[in-house]
Amino acid sequence: MQHFILFTLLIGAGVANADPRLSSWFTADSTKYARIYTTTANRTAGISATTWTGQTSPTYVGVHEINYSANWVYIKNSGLAPYIMGPWNNPNLPKNQGTSTAVYRFPRNPTVITGTGITERTLTGQGSIGFLVDGVSIYNTADGYSYSYVNSKDATPNGNIGPGDGVWNRDAWPNEGGSFDYALNHPQPSGQYHAHANPIGVRYVLGDNINYDTSTKQYTENTSTAAFKHSPIIGWINDGLPLYGPYGYSDPGDPASSVRRMVSGYVLRNGNYGTTNLSTTGRTSLPIWAQQAQGKTILSSGQYGPGTTYTSGTGPTALTYGLGHFSEDYDYLGDHGFVQGAVTTVNGETTLFDLNKFNARYCVTPDYPNGTWAYFVTIKADGTPWYPYNVGRWFMATPPAYNSQPPTPGNLTTLTIMNADTPLTQHFKGAAATVGTWAATPAAVANGDVTLTWNAIEGGTYQVSASNDLSTWTTLTPAITATSNVASKIETGAATSVAKRFYKVARTSLATYDSVGY
Repeated sequence: MQHFILFTLLIGAGVANADPRLSSWFTADSTKYARIYTTTANRTAGISATTWTGQTSPTYVGVHEINYSANWVYIKNSGLAPYIMGPWNNPNLPKNQGTSTAVYRFPRNPTVITGTGITERTLTGQGSIGFLVDGVSIYNTADGYSYSYVNSKDATPNGNIGPGDGVWNRDAWPNEGGSFDYALNHPQPSGQYHAHANPIGVRYVLGDNINYDTSTKQYTENTSTAAFKHSPIIGWINDGLPLYGPYGYSDPGDPASSVRRMVSGYVLRNGNYGTTNLSTTGRTSLPIWAQQAQGKTILSSGQYGPGTTYTSGTGPTALTYGLGHFSEDYDYLGDHGFVQGAVTTVNGETTLFDLNKFNARYCVTPDYPNGTWAYFVTIKADGTPWYPYNVGRWFMATPPAYNSQPPTPGNLTTLTIMNADTPLTQHFKGAAATVGTWAATPAAVANGDVTLTWNAIEGGTYQVSASNDLSTWTTLTPAITATSNVASKIETGAATSVAKRFYKVARTSLATYDSVGY
């Protein structure tokens, strides 16, 4: 017996476009609800929630609309990841970051500042400095607090001493890592879920050399492989340049060269490679890059940081200040005579690093065979995040209208400006606006039963109808409510009763969801 599927639904995936600024966004899961683990016990048991405090209605994950003009890419985005997020060792919970009046934008023709000059560059500030391709926000290396000399301790969110002096700035990875989930992200007080360091969750989604243990729910770097493939674009920085995972071509100009981990240009200030040994001298001086960023060449005694063996507080609130606690504990090798991309020997010490002061290099990539400036995630050989993680203290190119204080959720512009940017083309519209499609294998026959499978919108209710002649249609009951982004329906005995059968699916309703920004 022969069975047919009637394709009554059109694909809603948008127009193909060769520009990676459009095609690299991860939109395949935009019809899924965002989910979190609310407790470690629930994570162990695999029990997730689609609503929680601050997110009282379900909402859809990630990037759900992309528009573009000649000069700009605009995205609408909930900011919530396609994988299950959480839990976190802090009171914050994520929430939909959509806005009804604005969109995020990225320049299609970034203005790259070449050379090593600093004065014309823009510092990365608090808040989003870009977005991962799954819609999750990217933050810079700092956690927003610094050491307070007069209080002899770090400022902290609940310390009631302000943000600190702004000289010795807390590195987010060692100071906030305990509050990161297994994807190495966490939400801030307003609910923006974000990444400071190696965004391992999206790297797994994109197939970038990450293992995932379905039992423990943990992600790990695949350190056992000897054959790496070039990392994909995992994000876009506000200045319009791509952020790749850690792996690139060993020769920046030769795509036939071997692929290896890109090496950061930053090292700890432990006396090696011409750096100051902070454990010997104390934190009495800044590295050159920090002098440039802060406009301070020589520190006064009131600007000194704590010793590397100093501990503030006692008991559970005790805080140690070992090397690596502050961003200023790192030095850039290029400031000590070493040359980016070349094996260099200075005063008897030899090293090779791939990335410049901004954590970028000019290179060919699979997406840019003619070359591009690009940032790379930096990790150690064992997969541990390494400074400056994603982007250095400055942007490599000029970001549009970047505002570092107060924190902003990214390069926001109004919908009015976007709609006035003509000609404007829609590249993708997903989430609740997605038009359903049959699955890759829409029908399967077994034991006389026909199982139909289609790509659904989570929360959608679907009615399946069947016909033997495309004229008279029979409604198959009951209707199906999708509990994921794939739905199915079994018609019992259909394959044994008729010679041919046609099917169609219609979405009849959609459950209420948090639609801000859609």
